[in-house]
Amino acid sequence: MLDNPRAPRVKQVAKLSQRGARLETGLFLLEGPQAVAEALTYRPQLIVELFATPTALERYSDIAAAAVDAGVHVEFASEEVIDAMGDTVTPQGFIAVCNQFPTALKEVLSEGRDGGAVKLVAILEEVRDPGNLGTIIRVADSAGADAVIITGRSVDLYNPKVVRSTTGSLFHIPVTVGVELADALAAARAAGLQVLAADVKGVDLPEAAAAGKLAKPTAWLFGNEARGLEDEHLDMADSAVRVPIYGEAESMNLATAASVLLYQSAFAHRS
Repeated sequence: MLDNPRAPRVKQVAKLSQRGARLETGLFLLEGPQAVAEALTYRPQLIVELFATPTALERYSDIAAAAVDAGVHVEFASEEVIDAMGDTVTPQGFIAVCNQFPTALKEVLSEGRDGGAVKLVAILEEVRDPGNLGTIIRVADSAGADAVIITGRSVDLYNPKVVRSTTGSLFHIPVTVGVELADALAAARAAGLQVLAADVKGVDLPEAAAAGKLAKPTAWLFGNEARGLEDEHLDMADSAVRVPIYGEAESMNLATAASVLLYQSAFAHRS
């Protein structure tokens, strides 16, 4: 059992909470039973190392069985070691080290998740909050979107807070990172998608829906939490749409607005 929280191996794992270490190694940190279970189910080949406390492995017997089925070795570690490795306060007895696996821009737009044409994509430009990015990936997965495209000005996909916020959706939906916005929009249009920007300067969502805009294959473009989209980037979209605020709230959280818009498109595509 690994029981020294100051051991070099423990420190190497813990360093993956830092962007520099992730860039250097091509690895990232996975914490908690939910995320580990999703990785074992959907992408077991990505797992380089898997650590667990004996208590956690006994409690989550399904994870133990999945690891055996996937041929992934589980190394026992003490609670102190797991806590030292993790970025969160309570990793709940599981830590995994995984290979990063971004998908090329051309590949994420080549085919929809149902095997047909791509119908719904989220493009994120300068989204800086890890919780927002992770939540939007989770929502895109929930709404049946085909892919998420993250520009180089956004937060690192493999930031531990992003990974946690996806609650496993990172392993379900193709994600491409580090692209230029112009390239992303050009590729989306080449795949037959219109580009709708989420912006307060746009038309109200019910109006866009009534005009039939949401029924078309769509790439939704989401901008920075504080500033939104720059005018030059807004001009690149085919049109802009806003979620109307009927109460007294000053604004709406980016991830919340993205949830509304992605689901409205999903509803329209299935109506």
